[in-house]
Amino acid sequence: MKEYDLNKLLENKEYLNSKIDEFFHQNILKKQPVVLEEIKGHIAKAEHNLIFVKDNLKLGHLDWCINGCYYASYHIVLALILTKGYASKSHLATLCVLIQEFYQKGIDREDLQLIDSLFIDYQDLTFYVESKNKREDATYSSTKSFDKKLVENLRIKALIFIDKVKKIIENAQNQN
Repeated sequence: MKEYDLNKLLENKEYLNSKIDEFFHQNILKKQPVVLEEIKGHIAKAEHNLIFVKDNLKLGHLDWCINGCYYASYHIVLALILTKGYASKSHLATLCVLIQEFYQKGIDREDLQLIDSLFIDYQDLTFYVESKNKREDATYSSTKSFDKKLVENLRIKALIFIDKVKKIIENAQNQN
């Protein structure tokens, strides 16, 4: 996804809502009861992917590391949207729900204290999109060599993102 497309989703609520409606109509997105075991399963899958990335980084399989970073992030986001009762069969539908339910714009003073640890911000969303784009490059291009520093940076961003989302999930569970 291009940054322009992400910004359109962030800045145009009507467009975002129309995309979400479209995904519901196509049965790509659905509402379901919150199932704690399913949330835990996606968290475990995210953590498993991070271990995969760490192991493959040592082996030099950088293209697979990029894939692993993205899928670790994707599974943690699937867990997060499940806390609001959403199930998704599409990366874009997942991103739309992530924006609708967790990206905050017009916040008040009290909300500012929570931003860093409890809400998804623009940088988190751009990381999620960036990792998907890099995963597509690693999967579909014929290039085999990737910059190890870039991959390590992506791995660290994935770790930070996953830790942040796990805290959001814990907070949501404590409120219920």
